Amino acid sequence: MLSPTNEVVWQFEAIGARWRIDVTPGPEGQGARADDRAAVDARIEQFDRDWSRFRDDSLVTAIARAGGSHRLPEDAGPLLQHFRDLYQVTGGRVSPLVGRSLEQLGYDAHYRLTPSGDPIAAPSWDTTITLREDGERLTLDAPSPVSLDVGAAGKGYLVDLVAELLMSRGALGVVVDGSGDLRALGEARIRVGLENPANPSLVVGTVTLERGRALAASAPNRRAWGDGLHHIVDATTGIPVSGSVIATWAVAESALVADGAATALFVGEPRAIAERLGVEYVRMHADGRLEVSPGFDGEVFA
Repeated sequence: MLSPTNEVVWQFEAIGARWRIDVTPGPEGQGARADDRAAVDARIEQFDRDWSRFRDDSLVTAIARAGGSHRLPEDAGPLLQHFRDLYQVTGGRVSPLVGRSLEQLGYDAHYRLTPSGDPIAAPSWDTTITLREDGERLTLDAPSPVSLDVGAAGKGYLVDLVAELLMSRGALGVVVDGSGDLRALGEARIRVGLENPANPSLVVGTVTLERGRALAASAPNRRAWGDGLHHIVDATTGIPVSGSVIATWAVAESALVADGAATALFVGEPRAIAERLGVEYVRMHADGRLEVSPGFDGEVFA
């Protein structure tokens, strides 16, 4: 799947996913040296320490324990602005406030994977949290504890951060694949197959990523733990989504936007999502039908 011109390949597990990074080194191996790999590991660790609800020492866990004011990381602005866009374009059905909803379904820090009661809807963004500028940072104000979950777009954002980090350290090209979220920067180019969730040995189409473009894929079977239990939750009900759509793909200028759009395409009106977020998309239905945006720059197989 990855271009054979990439010269250095790193593969590892991080934040519960398999990663692959292909780097075209700059002069004297810049961007692909041992210290560059260490910088990637440190950046991923920092992001996880800030945003994971599965760590006892994370900022998100601290926010879930106590209301009040919490100064957010420097990278919070683009992430939460994107979530605000997702929240608005889906009528609140995609929200970073679904942490309690997922915990109720059994997807909690202890991985109980057994529902503990009836589903609970996520609280309203407008009445639960306020984001305010605090110098060059954001502060989250909440009258009571709130459980954040940035899984709908967070991994895509981390793919962007890692790719941009390596380019800043002198790489000529980078492809970062975070298990379903991909970005190609610089001289890198990659042709990606759109995996059929009903038969992973087949693809339903292809798309080429280059010049900074990103692709995100989403499907309920990627993270499921029981009948009808999976990670794509309608925030207005607290219930995992169901319906005819079984997979989505979104192409955008960043993995952050592509990742969030791929989630939103399960619960929102696709043309409105494409217009608001600036993405192209493919949606696959249970009967095998493919729904493709007019500007999708790839190939789909009928």
